[in-house]
Amino acid sequence: MLWIPINRSVDIPLIRQVYQHIRERILNGELHAGYKLPSTRELASDLDVSRNVILEAYDQLLAEGFIETRRGSGTFVAAGTYLTEHKKMHVPSFVYRCQDENKHSNVISFRSGIPELDLFPRKTWAKLSHSIWNEASPSAFGYDIPEGRPELREVLSRYLLKTRGVYCHPEQLVITSGATQALTLVAKLFLSAGDEVIMEDPITNDIQMIFASQGASLYPVPVDEHGMKTFLLPENKSPKFVFVTPSHQFPLGGTLPIQRRIELINYAREVGSYIVEDDYDSEFRYEGPPVSSLQGLELERVIYIGSFSKILSPALRMGYIILPPQLIESCRRLKWFTDLHTPSLDQLILARFIDEGYLERHIARMKKLYRSRRDVLIRCLKTTFSEQIKIFGESTGLHLVVEFQGCLFSKEVLEKMLYFGIRIYPVEDHAIEKGRHNNRLILGYGHLKPEEIEEGIARLHQAVASRP
Repeated sequence: MLWIPINRSVDIPLIRQVYQHIRERILNGELHAGYKLPSTRELASDLDVSRNVILEAYDQLLAEGFIETRRGSGTFVAAGTYLTEHKKMHVPSFVYRCQDENKHSNVISFRSGIPELDLFPRKTWAKLSHSIWNEASPSAFGYDIPEGRPELREVLSRYLLKTRGVYCHPEQLVITSGATQALTLVAKLFLSAGDEVIMEDPITNDIQMIFASQGASLYPVPVDEHGMKTFLLPENKSPKFVFVTPSHQFPLGGTLPIQRRIELINYAREVGSYIVEDDYDSEFRYEGPPVSSLQGLELERVIYIGSFSKILSPALRMGYIILPPQLIESCRRLKWFTDLHTPSLDQLILARFIDEGYLERHIARMKKLYRSRRDVLIRCLKTTFSEQIKIFGESTGLHLVVEFQGCLFSKEVLEKMLYFGIRIYPVEDHAIEKGRHNNRLILGYGHLKPEEIEEGIARLHQAVASRP
């Protein structure tokens, strides 16, 4: 008798349960080559299931070569089906790290870079989506060009000139699946083992890993409240490119002044390198006029990267690279090898969303909201900690940095924060050269309600005050 446990309370079909159980026992050698299986009628009776269930399970095993039939003799396990050290596959139990921590627990997370997802313009997006799906030409449903739909590239080139001072022809744009893919394409385009990259320090740890994964050596240049200290750029290096976030340095929040921008451009010209400009969230500027892009000053050497993750939603996975003409074809080929193209219909929806003015209205609305949340955060910090702190980078974006006097945020202290129901993110995690930012925290506020901000800072104060 071949016993197979049948569970009628789960969603797995009975056919699949029988097939999987026999398959596993064959692979691990429990049912060896030449073993005669029960007849379909006999096994159906033993398991109290329909004979058709067993017939279909056997048919699947037969089609995959696990069993064979012998005329007049029955059904047998085929030779060569034992897999040494086969382990039954199981789905691990884990929590995706980007899960909304505040929604499912009492922990208040000050993670940076998360917009207010509750206010994504769903109705407008759904309306445009319905129109695009009904009106799009048949070509939009087929394989597309790697650089992206011309409709989006044309609209985006006009929008970026108007809002960011970016000068480009639509042919210079390559649409990507978010800024991460854009950065990965840049890394593959330029870097091999041993190549050098000059980077701001600190700078996003994920970006460091992307460049280092290509074998590059990272040369850190410190930043201050005005961004990269360009007067410290090395004279004896030949970097493939210099990576900067000039409009809103991450994480310290500085804006690179024109003097340093010119110094950086002159440096790139002298050493023959490119400049990679990551413009990740500068649409949300709360003090002073908008800051123009670095790309608008140097069209031949600056590679400009942007995305819609912060201003709309990370789920869209929509970003772009603007390339000097001499790099366009190489980047297009790399994009094609990566994923052929970014989803075409999503590009058409986004193009319509921008062209009809919805994006600018959404940004204006969210800018007011984020400014008010920033003000709540600053008020709570100053009221709670008084002269103990110094705030950096509050004029732009979805986060600010707080420096605490006499407080070092070690791993043990960070773990203790969770005991008080707060998750915080130290600047030191993003430092290339360690030991300079141990007393600084990144506090993201875009996704937090005012009452969550107030409660979070109260918990932070409790945690800091409880230190030995």
